[in-house]
Amino acid sequence: MSRPSELTAKRARYAPVFAALGDPTRLALLARLSGGDPCSIARLTGTTKLTRQAVTKHLKVLLDARLVHATRTGRESRFALNPEPIEDAKHYLDLVSKQWDDALGRLRAFVER
Repeated sequence: MSRPSELTAKRARYAPVFAALGDPTRLALLARLSGGDPCSIARLTGTTKLTRQAVTKHLKVLLDARLVHATRTGRESRFALNPEPIEDAKHYLDLVSKQWDDALGRLRAFVER
């Protein structure tokens, strides 16, 4: 079992991921990128009512959280999903869930004595 200090450190590490995932527009962008093909800002903007500037701001948050990565081709940047931070965050949530399950098990054992 992870110590509380380890979980606190991990929580701080994953906070940008959870914050980025907490916005419906960013979730829609990630869903669009989950198809596997890297997309330009123009392509990501094409099916939305968002401006290029708005998409750029959302992509900056996703880049900062490492949820996407960009590759530059000429004057155009193409963005692709990076699933690793999501997998890492899921692992963190599994650890927290186990911690809660253990605590509830101890409480149940105490109550049933």
